[in-house]
Amino acid sequence: MEVEAALPEKRVKKRKCMAGEMTEDELQINAEKTYEVKVHNNILDTVIEAIHRRFVTNGPLVADLAWLDPIKFSQPRFLVGCCPTNTMLSAQADRVMVLGEWEERWQADRTGWHQPQVNKMLESNIEKVLAGRNQVKFFFPLCGKALDMKWLADMGHSVVGVEIAERAIKKFFEENNLTYSEEAVPTLPGAKLYKSSEGNISLYQCDLFNFSREIEGQFGGIWDRGSLVAINPGDREKYAALITSLMDKDCRYLLDTLLYNPELYKGPPFFVPDDQVQNLFGKSCDIELLQSIDALTDRQKAWGLDFYTEKVHLITPKNN
Repeated sequence: MEVEAALPEKRVKKRKCMAGEMTEDELQINAEKTYEVKVHNNILDTVIEAIHRRFVTNGPLVADLAWLDPIKFSQPRFLVGCCPTNTMLSAQADRVMVLGEWEERWQADRTGWHQPQVNKMLESNIEKVLAGRNQVKFFFPLCGKALDMKWLADMGHSVVGVEIAERAIKKFFEENNLTYSEEAVPTLPGAKLYKSSEGNISLYQCDLFNFSREIEGQFGGIWDRGSLVAINPGDREKYAALITSLMDKDCRYLLDTLLYNPELYKGPPFFVPDDQVQNLFGKSCDIELLQSIDALTDRQKAWGLDFYTEKVHLITPKNN
């Protein structure tokens, strides 16, 4: 009996790709060569898996060191994703805006952050915020004259906002044809309360950090669009403590954040990475990323930016 010295070669049938196409055999495939390729691939897979197992536990360290690759230096998107968070935050760490600057911007109508319509991110995620609830009490930190407040009030919810600029509050009521009352706040010296005649919208003109749950209690919903990204970076821990103190046990806090290269623009609005959101709220709250969009417009391009990502997170108190 003869023993073949080589593996037999085989033909592979070609399948039809289009109607009416004639089938014909592919070129002959050398079975021995096929075997070599399979063995090579198996070895390669084994090596890659071993490398992955060895380095997976040191993932954060590898990510932090990755930004040292000179090839990546000119790629700001890469730097934001891989550069250590503290390194990126340091670019804006010393940036400070006093309250008077915000009032001056409102007086001069330099309010490019204001949106003339209801925020799309809020509209897209409102059902997750409400979670089937009616007549939710919402808090708007640094509310400005956001149309979102009237939108929620018209849906049957109540709104409490805090804003330093009196002009912004008055323009909100005037532009929405809402009558309102004005009164002092005994527990907040120097503060004023502007309240709609229907009683479902209450806006406090005061320093946000002077506000507390003793004034209006706690809230079932919070919409933070332009607040965390506007306060001075050095005040973020104090801000997080205030916000969590205002959260009721069933509160659903919708937080809007921005990602860009802070080396190119000093803010505001300020750069707030996901890692810091976790550090600020993760101990007492669960955090879910709901949406992330490319929000780059000509306005941000004029700041010198080539990417600008807007994210929305849903933050809820952890069950005790």
